[in-house]
Formats: sequence, structure tokens, C-alpha cells
Amino acid sequence: MTQAPESLDFSMNNATDKSLDRDCTTLSRHVLQQFKTFSADAQDLSALMNRIALAGKLVARRLSRAGLMEGVLGFSGDVNIQGESVKKMDVYANDVFISVFKQSGLVCRLASEEMEEPYYIPENCPIGRYTLLYDPIDGSSNTDTNLSLGSIFSIRQQKGDDVDRQASDLLSNGREQIAAGYILYGPSTMLVYTMGNGVHSFTLDPSLGEFILSEENIRIPNHGSVYSVNEGNFWQWEESMREYIRYVHRTEGYTARYSGAMVSDIHRILVQGGVFLYPGTIQKPEGKLRLLYESAPLAMLIEQAGGRATTGLVDILEVVPKKLHQRTPLIIGSKEDVAKVESFIQNGH
Repeated sequence: MTQAPESLDFSMNNATDKSLDRDCTTLSRHVLQQFKTFSADAQDLSALMNRIALAGKLVARRLSRAGLMEGVLGFSGDVNIQGESVKKMDVYANDVFISVFKQSGLVCRLASEEMEEPYYIPENCPIGRYTLLYDPIDGSSNTDTNLSLGSIFSIRQQKGDDVDRQASDLLSNGREQIAAGYILYGPSTMLVYTMGNGVHSFTLDPSLGEFILSEENIRIPNHGSVYSVNEGNFWQWEESMREYIRYVHRTEGYTARYSGAMVSDIHRILVQGGVFLYPGTIQKPEGKLRLLYESAPLAMLIEQAGGRATTGLVDILEVVPKKLHQRTPLIIGSKEDVAKVESFIQNGH
């Protein structure tokens, strides 16, 4: 009779221990655990992820108060290198990443879709052998309406001395990335990353000021019901893409979900399965998304979760850019769903 309470108490303690273990797994600790050694590389990448996390916290704090602060929302009046109107939050977020990484000592260069040329941090360059590539605010059209936004990041090791400051070593395929991920600014702030050893998600606990492990080794379902695409562009696409959309319209079991913030849509597909599409158009076959700042980082992450990413004709991670701001079509998500879209595109060629 006396054994039952002890047994119950033991199982409850076990559950508490597991819960506490997870609650104590911060982002920096998790990165170190990926290496299984306390090497210089492990410490560097843990420090880099900590800086990315700090940038995410600063942007999240700004967004949470955006409606109350003067001069945060709306357009800045400038146009970025892509010819797009720049939102004030884009400018702020870009400055946040620069400021945070100036203090890192590890990053010599930052490349962002908001800047025409890479940003160099001379004081870091003698020892800082890493480059951060990033999209500071993805989905900035959602800013003024209080909808989800995101930041996308990629870390690469610098190759060569880059004495001419052309950053030509960055013009290599996505398999050269050593880490990639995104921060999602939604009802809670989440950071999802990979270093080539699975995909792991963290949620910002505001009371601790820390990103705490939510889920390890996330696996994307092989098939999902969601297709995510801006159907407003339907008549601008090649016929093969229009045929795919007609197929999902007449096939039971598909659901359209499109938020206008790619990070939000990709996160849904990572968790639930499905496919995200941003095809090129007849006028602009190269598409809209930037390879180095958006497509390649997300492709690395989704591949690590067991999914696929392609232009429709070649895997995204195999594409070698000819310029820093190169664009590419993107079809990304569950293996079966990506293959289905590919079949339409390849039949059209």
C-alpha cells in the first residue's frame, strides 16, 4: 500500500525534471551541444547565434510597441537596391543587425537585401572569419496592419582575403552555408535554426529574456494539404504554373494559406506540411526572392527537416549566384508536394 504514492511521486519528479531540462536549454547551450565539444568553432557559432537572438529580441521589442511610437510605421521615403519602397521597420531592423554584429568580434562582413554593397566591420576583419547574410524584415507590407513578420539569416565562412571588397566568395551555392534559419515575430517570437544537424525551434520567454528550446529535430511531413502562393499573380505566370493551380482547385484536400510574410508561411509548412510557391513570371522569369538572403537559407532549413526546395528545374542549394542580389523562383516544402509542382513545370518545358 505504501509503494503507490512513492511510485507516483517518482514519475512526477521525472516529468518535472524533463520539463526543467527543456526550460533550461537556451539557444547558446543548444548550439554548443550540437558540437559535442567545447571547440573554438562551437564557441564562435554559439556566440553568433546569441547575437542573432539579441537582434531578434530588439526587433520584437520594437514591433510590440510599434503602434504606440511615433515614426516607426509607414514608409521611409527611400528605395532599396531592389527598387522597392523601404519601410521604416526595414531600416530599423537592418541597423539593429549591423549594431549587434559590430560588437561580435567574429563577423567581418554583413550582406543584406537592404544594402547595395556588403557592410564591412574593419575592426573585426583580422579575426572575424564569418559573414552574416540576412533579410532584416521579411513581409514588411504586414507591418502597418499588425500581422506576422520575420527575419531570415545565413552564416557563411569567409574564403580568401577579399582584399577588393567584392565579396566574390559569397557567389557560391547554398551548400556553403554553415548555419541558417529565421525569426518569426508572431503571437510569440520564435527562432528556428539549423547547422546541418537537424532543425530546432526556440520560443522567446519574455520573463527570462531567453530563447528556450521548444522542439528538437523537427521533421516536415512528406505531404500536406496547404499550398501557399499569391494567386493574384495567376495571369502573370507561365502556363505550367497556372495548370498546377487549376489542379489544386479541382482536387479535394487542398487548402490555400498565404499571409504575405514568407517566414510565417514557411513556418506553417514546416510544422503542418505542404508547399510554398513564389514562381517567376513571364515578364520576370527570375522571380522576386533573393537567393542569398531568402531562398538559400530557407532551403537549407527545409532540407534539414526532410523537405525539398527547387527553382522547379534545379535544387535551390545547387544554384550558384552570379551577383549578390540575384533572384530566383522558389518552390519549397514537403517532398511529395514539391515533386507534384515540379512535374507540371517539367512537362511545360
